[in-house]
Amino acid sequence: MIGTSRWALALVLAALMIGAAVYPVHAQEPMSDAERALSSQYPEQWAHLTPQQRDQVLNNYRQWQRMSPEERHAAQQNYEEFRRLPPEERQQVLQGLHRWRALPPAERQNLREAYGRYTRLPPERRQWMVQRFQQFQHLPPAQRQHVMENYRRWRQMTPQQRQEVRARFGKNHHQH
Repeated sequence: MIGTSRWALALVLAALMIGAAVYPVHAQEPMSDAERALSSQYPEQWAHLTPQQRDQVLNNYRQWQRMSPEERHAAQQNYEEFRRLPPEERQQVLQGLHRWRALPPAERQNLREAYGRYTRLPPERRQWMVQRFQQFQHLPPAQRQHVMENYRRWRQMTPQQRQEVRARFGKNHHQH
């Protein structure tokens, strides 16, 4: 299982790596002098890239150019940390990235917003959430399924129904 800080790293890496999907520009060939210099540094490798791979390289380069020095430094540190991960954890991060890219744009936006809300929570609340998630991960599969079914039912309830459930089971039963 990946540690909590490693999951945070995975999210940051995914955010950096998916940036090209947020700024789609389909150029296939370098447009600026800097981009031509980049491709001419590695002419043999550039020649063997597919048009989609060239797009990805150029989009990543453009994203890099838009980043502040602080953002570049953070990205470099994240990349170095990613490289130090054991191969199986790197594979898990990459699988998560592929799952992320497969999500519809609206769902990715919802997740970005949820992550933003999470980062604004007080540290003790975030820690509580991490602990609860870890407890969930350690449940037997049947219990995890039961929890997920309850969660789906909860999400389908109206605010009035939720309020009634809270009153029935105690006001602070589901809150921290």
